[in-house]
Amino acid sequence: MSGRIVVRRHGGPEVLEWDEGEVPPPGAGDARIRQTAIGINFIDVYFRSGAYAGPSFPFSIGMEGAGVVEAVGPGVTSPKVGDRVAYASMPLGAYAEVRNMPAERLVTVPDGIDDKTAAAMLLKGMTAEYLLHRTFPVKPGHTVLVHAAAGGVGLILCQWAKELGAIVIGTVGSLGKAKLASENGCEYPILYGKQDFATEVRKLTSGKGVEVVYDSVGKDTFGGSLDCLAPRGYMVLYGQSSGKVGPFDPQVLNYKGSLFFTRPTMAHYTATHDDLALSSSRLFSVVKSGAVKIHVGQTYPLRDAARAHADLEARRTTGSTVLVP
Repeated sequence: MSGRIVVRRHGGPEVLEWDEGEVPPPGAGDARIRQTAIGINFIDVYFRSGAYAGPSFPFSIGMEGAGVVEAVGPGVTSPKVGDRVAYASMPLGAYAEVRNMPAERLVTVPDGIDDKTAAAMLLKGMTAEYLLHRTFPVKPGHTVLVHAAAGGVGLILCQWAKELGAIVIGTVGSLGKAKLASENGCEYPILYGKQDFATEVRKLTSGKGVEVVYDSVGKDTFGGSLDCLAPRGYMVLYGQSSGKVGPFDPQVLNYKGSLFFTRPTMAHYTATHDDLALSSSRLFSVVKSGAVKIHVGQTYPLRDAARAHADLEARRTTGSTVLVP
């Protein structure tokens, strides 16, 4: 028997329930993983609450994990039984002790990176990779604005953008988070609850604005983010932790400076195995070099997933959050 967290109805953290059952042998093209660490991401909240459509009830949530391959199905030549692997993709079901995954969506974890770090870094780190390298390629001298700079993706974005030679401005919700962000590459943390971040960004850039805004907050920051951009700047909306952005007139992008707007998702940037290999190898490389450090802010037993979700939504967490089976 193996345990997992399931959702039987949409709702708050309280709908996350413990369930036990048999895990079938891996099918063709699949590998069975005994998981040692599971990453929590805000997208898990969207599936739990119904903001994103999930499978039919009951279903397990989660898109990120790490562990050891126990068995492989027909046709699988890599990875092999005993390999340490990690993943950050569909199908849902990471909140489990044991699960099957398509082998082509797994990456081998290199020596020098432990399982908790691997589970904490892959989805957030590959998100940072495509944002910084492929959505808007950051170059030395660029000035970037990172919302939720003390969050899991935010801390990686700040460090990696600084490594690329950018000047990093970030928004945070408390003095403690400002300190954490500043220790991780954010030169100018802004307390969004006490300061108007758009006004502060204009002051910090002598009125010029930034080349790109990386916004995972959505509704509460969208308008201000547009006001932070230099002419022909990039508005990159990659999340919506405060809610969906409402309809807006594209003409706004015109009169605010011929701005660019995009709503990317990691699934499209890691859709092929080659893309996945490129993104994960860049991430593993920058982490092993020491330029980007993965901050595991808190861990919870897998059975306490509901408490972890409550803390995440209440913004009581910093960095990455990991569940341990």
